[in-house]
Amino acid sequence: MPQVLDHRLFRGAPVEVATLLLRDAATLHAQPHEMLFEEGAPAVEYLYVQKGQVEVLRHTQDGQERVFHIFETGQMLAETAMFMSHGRYPMCARAHGDAAVLYLKRDGLLAACRAWPELSMRMLQRLSDRVYQRVNEVEWFSDSTAAQRLAAYLLGLRARMGDRVRLPLTQRQLAAHLGIRAETLSRLLADWSGQSRVVGARRDWELRDLAFLEDLSQAARRGF
Repeated sequence: MPQVLDHRLFRGAPVEVATLLLRDAATLHAQPHEMLFEEGAPAVEYLYVQKGQVEVLRHTQDGQERVFHIFETGQMLAETAMFMSHGRYPMCARAHGDAAVLYLKRDGLLAACRAWPELSMRMLQRLSDRVYQRVNEVEWFSDSTAAQRLAAYLLGLRARMGDRVRLPLTQRQLAAHLGIRAETLSRLLADWSGQSRVVGARRDWELRDLAFLEDLSQAARRGF
């Protein structure tokens, strides 16, 4: 069974539905920084990350890159774009290092939703969860300080990597992701390093004062 069919969206799909989902699917072995789709291009395929990582990004009006998310092995991206009325990708996708991705067809997903209502319900739940997440993010960005955003981000990395983390973005990209100035990010890391809250340089850091970071990030947490 193809690995993608074990994704929680597709798990338990009847054989005929799986056939629709996999129809004309193709694997691409991408080189680092290879573009997988471009913002504004017709959204006719969505991706399943078979190996490596894929980042989604936009270019700002002044030409800077803003990376919104990095998708890991076993995750799916752009499936919600298959349902957008304008029919275009809202962001770019690019290989973050060597990666293998499975391209799946929009027509197959729509046909599978019609044939198996359970998939439609799962997609609706997925969309609803993302809307809720974005509402929380807007509130968080409106009310939080630069230090709180950075602390929450570092603790999010710690949940996956442990006390020693490697930033998946350059510091300039990370600053744009957090909605702060690059100079502010650099100053915060320098201050925290001087206070032994964190230790490291460039993209490799050890988180030492977890109580400090936890206290700063409390505003990012909600009860549900």
